[in-house]
Amino acid sequence: MKFNSNPVRGTRDILPSEMRLRDEVEGKILAMYRSHGFHRIETPAIETLSLLLGSEGGENLKMIYKILKRGAKLNLSADDLKENDICDMGLRYDLTLPLSRFYSNHQNELEMPFKAIQVDNVFRAERPQKGRFRSFKQCDIDILGDPTENAEIELITTTAKALSAIGFENFTIRINDRRILSAMILAAGFDETQIGSVCITLDKLDKVGFDGVKEEMLKKEYAPESVEAFLSSIQSMNLDTLAALSIDEKVKNALTRVVKTVKTFSRNTYVIEFDPTLVRGMGYYTGLIFEASYGPYGYSIAGGGRYDEMIGRFSKTSVPAVGFSIGFERIIGILMEETLQKETIEKRIALVYSNDADWTEILPAADALRVDATVSCILGKKKLGKQLNQLKSLGYTHFMVFGRDNEIAEL
Repeated sequence: MKFNSNPVRGTRDILPSEMRLRDEVEGKILAMYRSHGFHRIETPAIETLSLLLGSEGGENLKMIYKILKRGAKLNLSADDLKENDICDMGLRYDLTLPLSRFYSNHQNELEMPFKAIQVDNVFRAERPQKGRFRSFKQCDIDILGDPTENAEIELITTTAKALSAIGFENFTIRINDRRILSAMILAAGFDETQIGSVCITLDKLDKVGFDGVKEEMLKKEYAPESVEAFLSSIQSMNLDTLAALSIDEKVKNALTRVVKTVKTFSRNTYVIEFDPTLVRGMGYYTGLIFEASYGPYGYSIAGGGRYDEMIGRFSKTSVPAVGFSIGFERIIGILMEETLQKETIEKRIALVYSNDADWTEILPAADALRVDATVSCILGKKKLGKQLNQLKSLGYTHFMVFGRDNEIAEL
């Protein structure tokens, strides 16, 4: 039998050159998070299927990788079998649901409020495309137990610092509130049962524009006057006109305070703005939501929001919670593209040695060179020139032949 040695479609192998960048970026993000008092945790990749399907994960619920029951639990001879009859577990599609379950089980052992870091892979059976994979890494920070907008301010400013630390400048953070969006939908004449459907359509705005959103709403047979009123209101809404919206003053004041406070810390390195069209796809968001976008790329590089009701599903008491997630794969893609353009090069030395060289002398020589560079000990080949050309193509910048050269030379 001939085996296919290629990765599963939608997944990929990562070469050393990219892995070095990934490690460096992850290290900088973690250092920034930890310096702000966040603690790293880890949860299993596998969760019970009932937990995943009951999480209000929006469209992601259609993309869960389901795992077959095992042993005596798996009965394939039963009549009218359905998918959920033979599956009882699945791979996590994000890190928020596992964190909520984790906190409900361990809250007595944790600080209050608890500031969590999660950097791990998640899995979605979606159509692969540029920047989107079926297995990909997320970098999350969450604050559990703080009901005030102070939590949002800390998450946004900390995430902004992490993005700046890895080289992003002049990015934009958009912010909205699910309660404000719902109030605008109701004010336009829709009823409460239609809020979810209107949000799903509005979430396509960046792909189809206002004309496309309007067309889809009319196809759903919504009242034309309600569609017109809603689209007109979200295009004219800003922090000043927000005051006229019929909604709890605390909600409007919280959003205004977050925008104004974060602006004072931006130091002209990024922009934060109120965007009434921002939706976020997850159904579990209950309040403020936010996204970060960068440059000409037509997608967000980070996103999150408040999800005050999720932890209450696992424990007797409800716990306020809010999180912000950096899209690791997307920022790596951007950094790789821009690194190639900027030609930023790490100093990497190949210490080439012969078969008869004394290894007890080679190692100390390599350590001496590692003060300001990455050094790899490499057995020399007969055709040294050809080997050096190959090393240069692999990212090495310098070399030294042990026992022959006194100093390193550029490749």
